Amino acid sequence: MSNFPFQRLQIDLAALIARTPAGQRLLSEPELAKELGVSRATLREAMRTFETQGLIRRRQGSGTFVVGKVKALDSGLEVLESLETMAKRLDLEITVSDLSVEQVAADEELAASLDVAAGAQLLRVRRVVRADGRPVAYLVDTLPENILHINDLPADFHGSVLDYLLGRGDSLKTSRANVSAIGATADVAKALEIQRGDVLLHFYSQLFDANARIVDYSLSYFIPGYFNFYIVRRVGSA
Repeated sequence: MSNFPFQRLQIDLAALIARTPAGQRLLSEPELAKELGVSRATLREAMRTFETQGLIRRRQGSGTFVVGKVKALDSGLEVLESLETMAKRLDLEITVSDLSVEQVAADEELAASLDVAAGAQLLRVRRVVRADGRPVAYLVDTLPENILHINDLPADFHGSVLDYLLGRGDSLKTSRANVSAIGATADVAKALEIQRGDVLLHFYSQLFDANARIVDYSLSYFIPGYFNFYIVRRVGSA
């Protein structure tokens, strides 16, 4: 019974969002909290549920907007594929924006993640993946320059490092990924047009070739609600 007021708040918010046209801004947090008779902290907590469903989007300095629900990308994780490949297989349309390709020197973290010397020259590829024009994922790949040099990339490169390496014929073997839920840092929040601290699904992965050499270290940030990742496992014998 103690959660009933909060549940009532979520019901009221769901009704408000349902009757608000996509693209329209909701009342400001102070105004909406006053109208619903709750604190701003309670309101913000309740609204996170609808953010993760992709029904509303908060924009720093602009307010909270109602957005149309997009179809979630539903895929297993047993096979490593690019988002572009997954989307094409599921007949979903995605686009890439804010593509950045730059040369960087390995700091201690990158050196350890890629098994290279500190100061080694690396290539970093960053991009935002959009569905229906809205940011849904932010991807960062970092590779040693002896694996991929900036001059190797064609003029029509769209950001998928995995697809490029596979298309080039590289002998890629395995990938190790760690999955967690994190709060968005300032730079990631800016790229995804969300608030700092908003919850994201986070992968950090190492890609290995046939010689067990690390060829790519990637950081992937996904807005929950737009992705349904799952793992199919066989049952082991007793």
